[in-house]
Amino acid sequence: MNLYAKLLAREAERRPIRVGLIGAGKFGAMYLHQAPRTPGVHLVGIADLSPSRAIENLKRVGWPEQRYGAASLDDALRNGTTHLTDDWEALIKFHGIDVIAECTGNPPAAVEHCLAAFASRKPIINVTVEADAFCGPILAHKARQAGVIYSLAYGDQPALACDLVDWARACGFPVVAAGRGHKWLPQYRESTPETVWDHWGLTAEQAARGGMNPKMFNAFLDGSKPAIESAAIANATGLEAPSQGLAFPPGSVNDIPTLMRPRAEGGVLEAKGQVEVVSCLTADGAQIPNDIRKGVWVCFEGDSEYIRNCFQEYSVVTDPSGRYMSSYKKWHLIGLELGISVAAIALRGEPTGVATCFNADVAATAKKDLRPGDTLDGEGGYTVFGKLTPSGTSLAKGYLPLGLAHDVRLIRPVTKDVCITWADVAVDETLPAVRIRKEQEALYSSVAGDGTGRSKMLSADAAPRQNAASYSVVTRAGG
Repeated sequence: MNLYAKLLAREAERRPIRVGLIGAGKFGAMYLHQAPRTPGVHLVGIADLSPSRAIENLKRVGWPEQRYGAASLDDALRNGTTHLTDDWEALIKFHGIDVIAECTGNPPAAVEHCLAAFASRKPIINVTVEADAFCGPILAHKARQAGVIYSLAYGDQPALACDLVDWARACGFPVVAAGRGHKWLPQYRESTPETVWDHWGLTAEQAARGGMNPKMFNAFLDGSKPAIESAAIANATGLEAPSQGLAFPPGSVNDIPTLMRPRAEGGVLEAKGQVEVVSCLTADGAQIPNDIRKGVWVCFEGDSEYIRNCFQEYSVVTDPSGRYMSSYKKWHLIGLELGISVAAIALRGEPTGVATCFNADVAATAKKDLRPGDTLDGEGGYTVFGKLTPSGTSLAKGYLPLGLAHDVRLIRPVTKDVCITWADVAVDETLPAVRIRKEQEALYSSVAGDGTGRSKMLSADAAPRQNAASYSVVTRAGG
């Protein structure tokens, strides 16, 4: 609770945290707006494949040209300015960078950037959560081997949910479920970039003003992003993925303790210790007041009479039995909050969420009937959506992870709503992202053998994790 004081001290010592940013799109631009307002931080370099687009975003967020006009990284380091480049490798290797923020939104590229950061002994914040969803456990493993920090990005919902889970466990509460909110109806599964704004609640003009990418935002709407972020939460906290995917139960923030109970007690969970997503719409499309659409939550249990009495005495909102309670953060501010990750890593040596196990995966699933020769266009596009699945199930059935369903050609037909497998596509096995995913699969056994479909990590440095059978045991969390 003293990051700001530590930042002020670094500012007074003229020893700022030196940051390198890869990708100056929407998320990156939000951080660019905040970085100059944060004491003790110097954004030394920005790498973007399109410098002209980066300049447009820098102007949009109010940067004067002289601030990003440094002729080189060395020049920026000497003068407290920022160098703009299209050479991400040079940025990562530069000696004057303390922390890298990966903000491209391109999963295969993000994997390369993370591996390069590890090779250069640089901590890295992986904003591209799509990459974390399919290879976060192995990236975390390689970061530990390199002696550096790999982290989820504060401001994105997974890191915020990890923070709530960590809070609950550190208080001594058994965590029953955790997740995020969403605007969901089953028909959104078929949405494309052409229909996204009709459902999102913005006009195309408003979206263009904010530099919002329709494909990226459609990945939220069609359920892909909730699946991706739920996988990241599960793998960072040790919670499990529902066997049939996310249920998206509708409810307000006050309904969370009632919804997030086992089915045997009137809730929606298969078992205690799962991730889930709460919808802000009723089944007929009506808006639910006091929703959690833009936020995150954790549900925990009063597992003693004393705690349940405390819940009652302090008039907190619980389920009807008085046994389950929740805490939540109703909003997330995306790139505007990324500075928390920068400060936590540089000043405390702590990630803001990191995979500790491989419990959940996101399978690329056909959005329509697909034919041989069709090219998959990744999350938010026209061909596939992401379905959350237990990792053991995914590995046993050979599902293609959504994060690798980009520019991949089908070699076999796949029916609508069926998960695509590795055998259905022609994959470039030389891609670093494909190789590291295969390496991750080799590190994990396919099925734990307990009937749940969970996957065990085989590496020696695996963290202990919570499971449905012993969910009340406090274990190390990624938040």
